[in-house]
Amino acid sequence: MGVAVSTVFKILNEYKSTGEVKSPVKIKPKSKTTISDTEESVKCAIRRKVDTFFFNNEIPTVKKIMACVNEDPDLPNYKKSTFYELMKHIGFKYDKRQRNSRLLDRKDIVLWRRKYLREIKKYRKEGKIIYYMDETWVNAGHTKEKIWQDKTVISAKYAFLNGLSTGLRNPTGKGKRLIVVHIGSEKGFVDNGLWVFESHSTKEYHEEMTGDAFHEWFRKVLPQLEPNCVIVMDNASYHTVKKERLPTTSWNKAQITDWLASKEIPLEHDMLKQELLSLVNQHKSIYDKNVVDEMAKEQGKLLLRLPPYHCELNPIELIWAQVKGYVARNNKTFNIKDVKRLLVEAVQSVAISQWQNCVKHVIEKEEPRFWDVDNRMEDIAEVVINLGSDSSDSD
Repeated sequence: MGVAVSTVFKILNEYKSTGEVKSPVKIKPKSKTTISDTEESVKCAIRRKVDTFFFNNEIPTVKKIMACVNEDPDLPNYKKSTFYELMKHIGFKYDKRQRNSRLLDRKDIVLWRRKYLREIKKYRKEGKIIYYMDETWVNAGHTKEKIWQDKTVISAKYAFLNGLSTGLRNPTGKGKRLIVVHIGSEKGFVDNGLWVFESHSTKEYHEEMTGDAFHEWFRKVLPQLEPNCVIVMDNASYHTVKKERLPTTSWNKAQITDWLASKEIPLEHDMLKQELLSLVNQHKSIYDKNVVDEMAKEQGKLLLRLPPYHCELNPIELIWAQVKGYVARNNKTFNIKDVKRLLVEAVQSVAISQWQNCVKHVIEKEEPRFWDVDNRMEDIAEVVINLGSDSSDSD
């Protein structure tokens, strides 16, 4: 029959002691965590782990950081090779100084972060209203992971005979997924700004959104925002769709020539492709524009881009946690329609004071923390080399 003798004896003993037989639990192999399916919140949490080392003036190595991440029950477990690549993906470099190896933010990420912190501080001083927008997701099976349980109930039969319950019904899995988009400020969520739709894919939710769909939502929401405001958003691909394609090395000579001619840029007929591309580089800044940036500009509004994987600098992330908490506490059916109703209720229940507290937390805690981290990193770092140039991390 293909059943081991030990399994048969185990089933018989279980029946004698409890009066019932449960199907043997099949242990499924743990799915491999890949970079592509790593959620944004996880990447931000890992960045925070690295920052902790800097605050303690301790050199962060892949080995040390991975140990901290794998010990955290709220984060996935990684193997060294995957984690190493993930650190590069998030934007860290591998720095080697004498016998100590450590991970540091890439220079462009540091400069981006400093520029963002300076600009948002300037806009606040100018009295501009600042809106924060972001996307998130909620699964049909979203519920609280930890609850009080009656450990005296040893079986369904015991519960039945004693008039007890075996506990809450659990979801069979994550279930269907809702993608959620919204925007808000210290004055609360923007009226009619909520956009919710059901995902038809198991991929990471950013891959579910398209530029055209986001542009349609953004176009509807823009008139609802205060004049001369600032809109903070991240650099998801659908946030950075170019208004027009610009020539690259993959273009052939004729295509580059046609583009230059369409812009009335003078050129010589005997120019090499490299010369044409050099000419493009001299002028492309004029035409290198994002669709949403131009949409906002037409209405006298300004976009401010968050540095990659810095969700802590966006107060709406704290609002999302409150919204998801409401859904988790009240999700009884694990039905996608009911979850959508709970989601709308949760958004409507967020008070202006909650928004103000979240914005205050970012201004008083997160922004100074990143500013301090950069100063500490500069004290630690002296020589920076590319992560890919040395794959060892023995410390």
